Amino acid sequence: MSQPASDLRLRKHPGVQAAGETQPKVVHELAPRKHEERPANGHAVLLKGLSKSFGERRVLSELNLEIPAGQLLAIVGRSGCGKSTLLRLIAGLDQPASGTISVAGSEVQSLQSNVRLLFQDARLLPWHRVLSNVGIARPKGWRETAAAALADVGLADRANDWPAVLSGGQAQRVALARALVSRPGVLLLDEPFGALDALTRMEMHRLLERIWREHGFTTVLITHDVAEAVALADRVIVLRDGGIALDMPIDLPRPRREAADTAAVALQARILDAV
Repeated sequence: MSQPASDLRLRKHPGVQAAGETQPKVVHELAPRKHEERPANGHAVLLKGLSKSFGERRVLSELNLEIPAGQLLAIVGRSGCGKSTLLRLIAGLDQPASGTISVAGSEVQSLQSNVRLLFQDARLLPWHRVLSNVGIARPKGWRETAAAALADVGLADRANDWPAVLSGGQAQRVALARALVSRPGVLLLDEPFGALDALTRMEMHRLLERIWREHGFTTVLITHDVAEAVALADRVIVLRDGGIALDMPIDLPRPRREAADTAAVALQARILDAV
């Protein structure tokens, strides 16, 4: 029985390089010919010679990556390849062993006010109501901006609820509203939909795509789901052996749906070949 495209996950593949083999050259696919017009609210991200080690284990090795403002980039790779480490470095939660990271032309040396990170776990504070969770930073006029962010994710009517009564998908919507309330230039997503059921995950995909197209922030999505990467991203990179094994644009019309589309399945197969 054939496996549906929406269920495609990272798995052992004949094209996967064994540990200890020489790292291949990065495969760069041709850039798409047409670009969708979007609001210019995102920030460009530039990584130069980025390396990071944990003890004797080097996770990232002299990695170079340029993410244009407003792009939705998906990062795919096996567990332990450095995907989450890369996001933490961009967010300023950790420091590289060598190399530089810049956001909007400024070098990242600590936490960035224009960068937000969303995890798989919504991490809502149970002693605060939904509105207070969204406006947790409490800037001037926070109630109005938090209410607007909740409306943006379709939860305006849940502002006074406690997090405990929310479903998993609703909790992630609140977390997304909290990340977007300050209108960041860069949104980092560390497998935010991995714990959701298939139907809720598809709803979150549509929500993220809509808000991203409306606001134009730069987005970096980590995922183990190759179909998810192809459904959402402008571009997919594969991390392997501390570097980029594949850098491929996804030139498919939007809005997309996770279906067994021939072009999408072909792109998924090429990504799996590089993992």
